Amino acid sequence: MCYKCNVTSNKDALEEALSEASMENKTVVIAIVNKAYVEGDKPMLDLFLDSFWLGEDTRKWVDHLLLVAVDETSFERCKFLRLHCYRLQMDDGVDSNGEKVYMSDSFIKMMWRRTLFLREVLKRGYSFVFTDTDVMWLRNPFPMLSQNERIDLQISTDNFNGNEWSEDNPINTGFYFIRSNNKTMSLFDAWYAMKNNSVGIKEQDVLSNMMHEGVFKAVRTVHANCCRTISAKLTDLMAVIHDWERYKRASTNESLSTAWSSHVACSDSWKS
Repeated sequence: MCYKCNVTSNKDALEEALSEASMENKTVVIAIVNKAYVEGDKPMLDLFLDSFWLGEDTRKWVDHLLLVAVDETSFERCKFLRLHCYRLQMDDGVDSNGEKVYMSDSFIKMMWRRTLFLREVLKRGYSFVFTDTDVMWLRNPFPMLSQNERIDLQISTDNFNGNEWSEDNPINTGFYFIRSNNKTMSLFDAWYAMKNNSVGIKEQDVLSNMMHEGVFKAVRTVHANCCRTISAKLTDLMAVIHDWERYKRASTNESLSTAWSSHVACSDSWKS
């Protein structure tokens, strides 16, 4: 398959990239990468793409994946892989290179820059599934995403209490689906406007606080993976992929004989 990246036309580069990746209903899948996610013996990006090939009914979504690169290294890697690519220019003071350790100043700045970019996507009329590259697509998530246009936002949670409408489920912005409309654009405007009054707080926690304050009511949950460092994520997510391959090799009448692997590396990444 061959995809064009930032072809010169009457459209600007972002509009060109969005329109090429878009489904007929103006929906795209968006992931953001930097240099740290494309380098190494087994880069996180490669593992992420592997999950689309190994997942059930997931390969086709690569056609609608827009990979947003925040530095030249990751942009060149995207083009080499012949994906839909967009080069996002970072704000002054935001270091786009290297690993952003969870909750570091660079990490928080990067997350807010991501929010600003995604707000622009909504304002251009595109709905999207945003996915971190440390989320493994083991099955097609779209059947779980509501076709009811009254539901504007469905978001993953770190834990799930069994009630998809409960505000006690801790949201995770590493995977969510959002429709482009006046309500969601207003939500992102209000969300980003709180950036300067939220020093030291990541954008996910700001959105969570807004949810508890009643800014939005509907939350649909799916699964996401996260931990502190890229190396820990790679270790545990490779275990997930191996578990998934083992599960798929089992017969349709045979369940997985052992439990899913423990996320030891992720747990250890939080130890000083």
